[in-house]
Amino acid sequence: MEMEQSVNVLGGALEHCSDDPLTGFFRDGHCNTCAEDQGSHTVCALMTAEFLAYSKYVGNDLSTPRPEFGFDGLKPGDQWCLCAGRFLQAHDEGCAPLVRLQATHIRALSIVPIEVLQKHASE
Repeated sequence: MEMEQSVNVLGGALEHCSDDPLTGFFRDGHCNTCAEDQGSHTVCALMTAEFLAYSKYVGNDLSTPRPEFGFDGLKPGDQWCLCAGRFLQAHDEGCAPLVRLQATHIRALSIVPIEVLQKHASE
């Protein structure tokens, strides 16, 4: 797997998203991506109770611990590299979380328009 260049949606260096919980397709704390990342885990999002409930409702339970996978479950306030398509779906449903643009990979723009990301920017 060859990691794509670490560039954010603003054209700068991709900033760190989270080590606690450890996030990213590569589990390196950054929303880096590669051709094998089918879900495009590129949006650094700040979890909310509303988004976590929505994600569980649509079939991706991010809040329940899964110790067999070394996953403690997410809680409101955690930052997580979210799939770009799930973020856009949540936006369309009115429950998208805030995002950190400097920590969101430029590849997210192939799925989510920059205007949508900017609307939910936390910075």
